[in-house]
Amino acid sequence: MSAPALLRAKAELAATRPDLPAPVVLVPTMGALHAGHRALLRAARAAAGPDPSGGSVLVSIFVNPLQFRPGEDLDRYPRTMEADLAMCAAEGVTAVFAPPAAEMYPSGSPEVTVDPGPMGRVFEGEFRPGFFNGVLTVVLKLFHLTRPDVAVFGEKDAQQLALVRRLVRDTDLDVAIESVPTVRDADGLATSSRNRYLSAADRALALTLPRALRAGQARAAAQDGRNSAAAAAVRAAAADVLRAEPALAVDYVAVVDPHTFGPAEPGPALIVAAVTVGGTRLIDNVPVVLPPDGPADQNTERDFLGAADH
Repeated sequence: MSAPALLRAKAELAATRPDLPAPVVLVPTMGALHAGHRALLRAARAAAGPDPSGGSVLVSIFVNPLQFRPGEDLDRYPRTMEADLAMCAAEGVTAVFAPPAAEMYPSGSPEVTVDPGPMGRVFEGEFRPGFFNGVLTVVLKLFHLTRPDVAVFGEKDAQQLALVRRLVRDTDLDVAIESVPTVRDADGLATSSRNRYLSAADRALALTLPRALRAGQARAAAQDGRNSAAAAAVRAAAADVLRAEPALAVDYVAVVDPHTFGPAEPGPALIVAAVTVGGTRLIDNVPVVLPPDGPADQNTERDFLGAADH
């Protein structure tokens, strides 16, 4: 495969965009590409068409400062442009848009941003205030700049995916959103650019997270017939595994509706959780199916675990 065109400026992107064969499929990333991103690139290439002359894959690489709070890892967030471009070339990417922050935000932090609404203020939005404002603002800017026919996102960031779908629906953007299942390493940990921060001991502890989610899945699979307390039972099964590791700092474990992140109804749902291991914050989720018999008890569908619970 030939090397993708590397575009650093919005003007370069604007000049290149009209010549990209349709459909144009966008994969927004913050770089430090890994196996999970490779799955996104391959899905994008399939959506665009296997022949690069018949469709285009456009990847954005931008570490978005708006989604980092003071004290978070903006400065040390991994930046591996050479390796990222090599992966993009291997996966048939047509062009890479990798602007500096001053190009995306020439006046500094923008005064007008996207309000994520109620769904953006729970779970990740509660523990990282302003995070989804930053995410949706940059996604909207990228959609305007790249004008994609399709955009591809990973299901590991499930709340982000739900909010991007809501953004597209509520603002009438003409972009189809496709999702790709979570990619996991051989030990079960969901791939993430932040995994490289983990020491060997931290990684072993981090495996508690997927183990807890599997426990919740097993509890959901064992539910027979009609059970209005299913969500609470599933959440409790996952929470018990997390509580058993005192070294884990657990923000939340919950069973939610995958589209609204509100209380889960009977049918498809997600178990979502966030933990911090050795200073590295990790999120993960798995799908479950809840049996019929009305919605979950809204007072028990989520569990926030603090130090007192350990």
